[in-house]
Amino acid sequence: MQDRDREAMEALTREVQRLNEHTFIRIHNSIWRLIGYSFLRGLAIGLGTVMGATVLVSLLAWWASQFSFVPVLGDWLNQIVQEMNTGR
Repeated sequence: MQDRDREAMEALTREVQRLNEHTFIRIHNSIWRLIGYSFLRGLAIGLGTVMGATVLVSLLAWWASQFSFVPVLGDWLNQIVQEMNTGR
């Protein structure tokens, strides 16, 4: 029984050593690395959100400008497009 326990303990020790070498664990071992990683991650998420929203709003505005032939909706959308163009 002791040999079996010893082998299990050695296997567990090897796994813990392998996990400690993992990048995720190494980053979280240092508070400064964690802060830097979180900062860069936040910048990437923010930049991606802004770029995605810009593309989505641009496509939506272009798509809406195609409906100028609808009487009520067309006039309203033309006003929106004119306001957007004067802002440039």
